[in-house]
Amino acid sequence: MKAIDRKLLRDLRRMWSQALTIALVVASGLGGFITTLSAVDSLALARDQFYAQGHFADAFATVKRAPLALADVLRGVPGVADVQVTVEQVVRVEIAGLVDPIIGQLIGVDLRQPPHMNRVTVRSGQALAPPGAGQGRSDSTIDALVSEGFARVRGLRPGDEVTALINGKRRQLRIVGTALSPEYIFAGMAGMPDLRGFGVFWVDREALAAAYDMQGAFNRVAVKLAPQASEPAVLDGLSRLLAPYGGRDARGREDQASHAMLDNEIKEQRVMGTLLPAIFLAVAAFLLHVVLSRLVATQREQIAALKALGYPNSTIAGHYLKLVGVIVAVGLALGVALGNGLGTMLTGLYAEFFFFPVFEHRIAPWLILVGAGVTGGTALLGTLSAIGATVRLAPAEAMRPPAPGQYRRTTLERLGVRRIPAGLRMILRNMERKPLRTTLTIGGTAAAVAIVVMGNFFRDAIDHIVDTTFHIAMRSDVNVWMTEPVDALARLQLARLPGVTGVEPARSVAVRMAYGHRSERVGLQGVAPDAQLLRIVDVEGRQSTVPDAGLLLTDRLADKLGVRVGDRVRVEVLEGRQRTLYVPVQATVREMMGLNAYVQRDTLNRWLQEGNVASQFNVALEPGSEARFLEATKALPRVAGAFSKATLLRNMQDVSARNVRIMSTILTLFAAVIAVGVVYNNARIALAERTWELASLRVLGFTRGEVSALLLGELAIGIALALPLGMAMGWGLVHLLVELLKNDQFLFPVVISARTYAWAGLCVVAAGVASALVVRRQIDRLDMVGALKTRE
Repeated sequence: MKAIDRKLLRDLRRMWSQALTIALVVASGLGGFITTLSAVDSLALARDQFYAQGHFADAFATVKRAPLALADVLRGVPGVADVQVTVEQVVRVEIAGLVDPIIGQLIGVDLRQPPHMNRVTVRSGQALAPPGAGQGRSDSTIDALVSEGFARVRGLRPGDEVTALINGKRRQLRIVGTALSPEYIFAGMAGMPDLRGFGVFWVDREALAAAYDMQGAFNRVAVKLAPQASEPAVLDGLSRLLAPYGGRDARGREDQASHAMLDNEIKEQRVMGTLLPAIFLAVAAFLLHVVLSRLVATQREQIAALKALGYPNSTIAGHYLKLVGVIVAVGLALGVALGNGLGTMLTGLYAEFFFFPVFEHRIAPWLILVGAGVTGGTALLGTLSAIGATVRLAPAEAMRPPAPGQYRRTTLERLGVRRIPAGLRMILRNMERKPLRTTLTIGGTAAAVAIVVMGNFFRDAIDHIVDTTFHIAMRSDVNVWMTEPVDALARLQLARLPGVTGVEPARSVAVRMAYGHRSERVGLQGVAPDAQLLRIVDVEGRQSTVPDAGLLLTDRLADKLGVRVGDRVRVEVLEGRQRTLYVPVQATVREMMGLNAYVQRDTLNRWLQEGNVASQFNVALEPGSEARFLEATKALPRVAGAFSKATLLRNMQDVSARNVRIMSTILTLFAAVIAVGVVYNNARIALAERTWELASLRVLGFTRGEVSALLLGELAIGIALALPLGMAMGWGLVHLLVELLKNDQFLFPVVISARTYAWAGLCVVAAGVASALVVRRQIDRLDMVGALKTRE
């Protein structure tokens, strides 16, 4: 082994703790990069494979009732490669012994001609078989496949039966197996994962058509586009042909609920997987630069001796690059292992509400190559800048100690502050003498504070969303929706059910809003002007009132349409009798959920000329009476289903809130690694640089505590300055992240609690205290004679 390589081993052994902390920061950056992007890559791969295997359609449309012969006409639309029609219905489902409200999506499957789009993959049990004699009668049991997630949560197995309210009649669905479909990778309604309250059931199309008197007809269309086809042109052509049958809302994949939720999750995680690792790698580069520059500075005499012995600059630079290479290699190995472990965990979390036949965590080779390349490149840049100046020195000049710093009065002294203790004056002068190093150290510590703030922001946001949605806006206990609009006086019938203390009618109509060349399909909500059970609340928790004769739009919908208050928008009604309205926008509101439009229910009914009707009712209940109320609604044939606020809240807490807590914990641990890496390395290197000075003070009579205060006081001041700076950086980072994550379905409110700021400060202070204790131990063990001899 060469002498210079033995020096490398000695350096690594002497600075092992510093090297380990830097390697951990590198591992955190690479691990975060691999964690998020490998999980998202696995999610996208599983999606693409399932879409290809299941022949997922490109466009969808719903009609009231259309003849089967229309399918051939739709195939003639330019750009259409294939058309598949079927019968689908949303029904109320009951499971024996349970009172929870359950919504079932019944999908008719042609058992004689298997579907060529949106194919069903059987996961357990057996596939549907053509019905035997009597299967199509309205009073017989219907065989069904059930979505795997719903079956798993509800404990359904082949042979079990559930009851469905099909066209006003209670029918038994016999489970023959569990299945998956590319249409329902995400299981839920209204953008919320709801495995307990929403199930998909695939049944014989003929049996379902017979139950709804839909023989020879369909109400659902799936379309495959031809290569190079123009999706807007195809959707426009389909809408024109389907309009006479109540189908003016042909939509592409981006508006299909399951695909939209899956696509948004992938986009959001790609943002997280890019932003956070960039911060970690920047801190790692900073640490490498600081450590190497100060290590080189303390080894000036050794470098001079090597040059005097004939070692060229390239060999000396290569020696320090090897040192960095070992540290980075350890960080890369730890990062890959960390990314694989956390990526597997994150994939497991995804698997709880995204369902695929095959969904396994994988790390694509390009992720490791890109991560290693970026990490290695960042480290190389940070190292070369530290090495360059010293290795170019002549041997004679390098053997001389560096020129002593020019100490000046501190800024406080120049401002007129005279009564500064001597120890504090020494600390401030040392910090001001090296402003760049001090600034970088404070900045690195502040980055750790910012990451803890950002990690715990998600927890604050979820708490705010829960409080705003379930306590301020949604003051009802159950939302009951009807099979079709009914007379609003039906609220009197609901008011007589057990436990009811209040009922408010509402109306929802599917419409397409347009302004100029822009248009969006939205649900127009008709609400009471003084609604108390379901209020419109903005991200700040303030209630908004609906205008008397115009629209209240969410700000994102107004932005997408390009409208301002006072503009008139074109509203095309997409259900019932065809109507086109021109109505003014009278106000906007900044909501968290979706692209929404509101109008007073009486005004909406007047526009539609349909009398005093409602399609849903918000119901307030006495405490403890929800089960009795839900049981009573089963006897009302016009009730299509019910949403329980308690169930929705439980779903959010069980899935979303838990996942946020896990991610917050991981980010906090990563931030602690950064804090320890920055603070500990700064303190250790400061000790190495000032060993002679501290030993001299000890000889002059300074106590260990007084000597430690000079070194650790600088550390404490740096942390004190970093805390407010880091909190401000965290605030800015949260705003940047929220802007990058904003989409049509959801807007995170920027809410950062005092608890989050306090927790961020506590984490960094704890890291600083731990580092200080280690360094204080080194100071107590200081060999004064050896340190002074070294100086000579």
